[in-house]
Amino acid sequence: MAEPTFSSMQDHFLVALPNLGEGIFAHSLVYLCEHDENGAMGLIVNRPLDMDIEEILAQLDFDEPGQHRKQPVFAGGPVHTDRGFVLHRRDKQRWDASIEISPRLALTTSLDILEAIARGSGPTDTLIALGYAGWAPGQLEEELADNAWLSLPADDKVIFDTPADQRVDAALAKLGINFAQLGSDSGHA
Repeated sequence: MAEPTFSSMQDHFLVALPNLGEGIFAHSLVYLCEHDENGAMGLIVNRPLDMDIEEILAQLDFDEPGQHRKQPVFAGGPVHTDRGFVLHRRDKQRWDASIEISPRLALTTSLDILEAIARGSGPTDTLIALGYAGWAPGQLEEELADNAWLSLPADDKVIFDTPADQRVDAALAKLGINFAQLGSDSGHA
């Protein structure tokens, strides 16, 4: 019998279904940055923390008042909550420690991008998160089979142009539904 072929969901959203219950993943929208046979990594993109980018830049001594927008920092997930991740639209600038997720988006973990943001010369659209969501090999596939998540293609307009508290419904609107219509037996699209 042939082994099933792997289908990556990189550059997809995961919407936490109601049966995920409480905790950081309840009613969350995760953007999958990586997904392969070795597991998956993503950022929760709708959980702003009670801090903004200015606080992070000040802690790193990169603070240049007035050079950057006030924008929230997000709880990206429960893994390595002391590490920062910058999800951003790709541009001509190359940043250290970046991975290209799609033709539109990249993820950067190096300080050079934060220095550029402080100077006002960073990417136009960014989402800064502390921590990430991670899955071991096969774990995400099991959770999808158990109807913990609904998967759908990502739309960077939802990430960068939609208020955080409206992102789940904005993503689901691409399927013609909203969160209130989801039951615990929903699956992936």
